[in-house]
Amino acid sequence: VVLTTFDLDEYVHAALRAGADGFLLKNSHPDDLARALHAAVGGEPVLAPSVTRRLIGTLTALPTALLPDAPAPTPGEPALTELLTERELQVLVLVARGLSNSRIASDLGLSEANVKSRVNRVLTRLGLDNRVQAALIAQRAGLTGTTGMPPG
Repeated sequence: VVLTTFDLDEYVHAALRAGADGFLLKNSHPDDLARALHAAVGGEPVLAPSVTRRLIGTLTALPTALLPDAPAPTPGEPALTELLTERELQVLVLVARGLSNSRIASDLGLSEANVKSRVNRVLTRLGLDNRVQAALIAQRAGLTGTTGMPPG
């Protein structure tokens, strides 16, 4: 369990990726800290209330298509094809296939800098942190066919 004064999302994410079972703030009431530590020892994850609130806010703000095991988009909810340009979708498909920026540039006739810029725009528009998340989203959306381009 991480105990810190820094209530920053990047610290939370780093701690959880590193295997922490919890993220608590030093300004927590001592009784709350004791209960949280006992819960963590018992195998329960523990998060400071402010962290939980932000995580819930982030999760509920994501389009349904970006969530694990997501159902089909609801009417009025944007699909990936509405959030990204055609070229960004093409780049996303090739990222999902594990291609490097250099290889994507070669395949699409773009410069490597242009591909890097488009990958960054895809991540930003979808609210993602990395290429792995983008690949998972592309796969869930059914964009990883065999042609190298989105279906349709």
